[in-house]
Amino acid sequence: MRIPLKRYWNLLKSYLRPEKPRVVLLSLAVSVGIALQLLTPQLLRRFVDSAVTKEALAVLLQIAVVYILAAVSAQFFSSWSKYLGEDVGWKATNHVRGDLTRHCLALDLSFHKTRTPGEMIERIDGDCSALANFFSQFIVGVLANAALLVGVLALLFRVDWRVGMALTAFAVISLGILWRIRDTAVPHWAAVRQVRAEFYGFLGERLSGTEDVRANGAGHYVLRRFHELLRRWYPLSRRASIAGYSLWLASIILFALGTVLSLSLGAYLYRHGSITIGTVCLIFAYTESIGRPLEQIRTQLQDLQQASASIGRVEELLVIRPRVRDVSGGATEKQPDGRVLPAGALAVAFRDVSFSYESGEEIVLRSVSFRVRPGRILGLLGPTGSGKTTIARLLFRLYDPTSGSIDLGGVEAQAVGLAELRRRVGLVTQDVQIFHASVRDNLTLFRRTIAGQPATDERLTAVLGHLDLGDWLASLPSGLDTELGSGGGGLSAGEGQLLALARLFLVDPGLVVLDEASSRLDPLTEARLERAIDRALAGRTGIVIAHRLATVNRADDILILEGGRVIEYGVREALAGNPGSHFRRLLETGLEEVLA
Repeated sequence: MRIPLKRYWNLLKSYLRPEKPRVVLLSLAVSVGIALQLLTPQLLRRFVDSAVTKEALAVLLQIAVVYILAAVSAQFFSSWSKYLGEDVGWKATNHVRGDLTRHCLALDLSFHKTRTPGEMIERIDGDCSALANFFSQFIVGVLANAALLVGVLALLFRVDWRVGMALTAFAVISLGILWRIRDTAVPHWAAVRQVRAEFYGFLGERLSGTEDVRANGAGHYVLRRFHELLRRWYPLSRRASIAGYSLWLASIILFALGTVLSLSLGAYLYRHGSITIGTVCLIFAYTESIGRPLEQIRTQLQDLQQASASIGRVEELLVIRPRVRDVSGGATEKQPDGRVLPAGALAVAFRDVSFSYESGEEIVLRSVSFRVRPGRILGLLGPTGSGKTTIARLLFRLYDPTSGSIDLGGVEAQAVGLAELRRRVGLVTQDVQIFHASVRDNLTLFRRTIAGQPATDERLTAVLGHLDLGDWLASLPSGLDTELGSGGGGLSAGEGQLLALARLFLVDPGLVVLDEASSRLDPLTEARLERAIDRALAGRTGIVIAHRLATVNRADDILILEGGRVIEYGVREALAGNPGSHFRRLLETGLEEVLA
């Protein structure tokens, strides 16, 4: 996989532009360091020639002091430039991480369902970490050493044109060989990064399911799969390292040839009286100076092999485009682009909506049409796999319909910016996400302003009290600052559901979509949740995926799905009073049939 130089340059230019002041400072430190490295061999020649001609001791001491100061200063500027390079590199790399994270969060749910969290961590963090050396050391390790190389060759031409020509030819041939084999290991490193992503994806998924793995005796399978992935990883890593070492071997051979060449030229010219013994030392020192940048360039090219693999994988991720288009672009909550939804309860209309998750896959919804008037509650019933949850996802625009249209408040959903739509549509699923963060951050989802109003402690406390969580909040050791465990550790299922409803109250949506999960609750908690649901639906349009009879009694209208089609839709009282309706049969036989 050979990546054109233009792509390296474009990446550097994009992510180093915000760090321009530090890049300028880095360039200055590198330039001074190069100048000092070019000066020290000149001082060495002067010292040797002065010693041979028996100059005064004071002169020799003066040259020696200047040489030591120059050498120490060169080391100082070299260390400083490396510090600045690392600082610039990590800041630039963090910008890449931020862009990748932002991009992945904007991708469709189908993208995330086909990738594990561990794999995404490796793609976002692991690949970016491999770019850190590229950003931090490319200027110091490649450009600076290239500049040093040019300076050394220019000074060698001043010493003797034959020496300059010979070592220039040597340097050009060496660089050509190193550049020629620079991409040898790139495909191998790309394969290593891929198996790393698979390994961490597997590990993260199994660790998160430790309880189920242990309870069902699947530990041996996990360990077997763990060792299989490691066995795949090792030979790939070995091949990548061996291929990368081809650069190291080539540089060792070239450096030895360069040393032989410089000593031979120095001896020849000295025997013929063309140069002094001090100049021989200078030629040898400059050859060493050629060897060092060649070695550094070799090291950076070896790192560049890994960076190339990461650049390819980063670009591969960035070119994936979301199928759910956001018309808002860079709009904010206060200034959305696209159509604005009307205030108050929102009407909902599905018009001949069909949907499949992937092209060519089984159709999940087939020509679904219904309408919910503002302020009414629709009970959504149907067996598992009938398309109930898909309707909720379409309303929230986690996906867009394959055909047909969805209107909210008389406005086509796809004409509304995602930020505006998701501010006006509230969704509570069966699996409530609780983060390892404070109660405050779990309520606000780390925002300080919600629905255009500050998320003050008074506002949060009032909402929790409105949902019968005031006593629970008072029992916490640090109130709103109390840390909750990841995944809801320390919370009951009912408290998690109530916290999710509290998020709805803060946003104050016009449409509430509830996928109930109250069947596993104790009677007391269930009663609290029922009261909270009644308050959440008051004055709003509601769509409730019903699992229990109490929820069905709350609904104004009933929609029954089967096989992705609407088999019954109407007013609840009318359907309940019709002996031939599906809904009447469900009421007579028990709602458990819905879940069959």
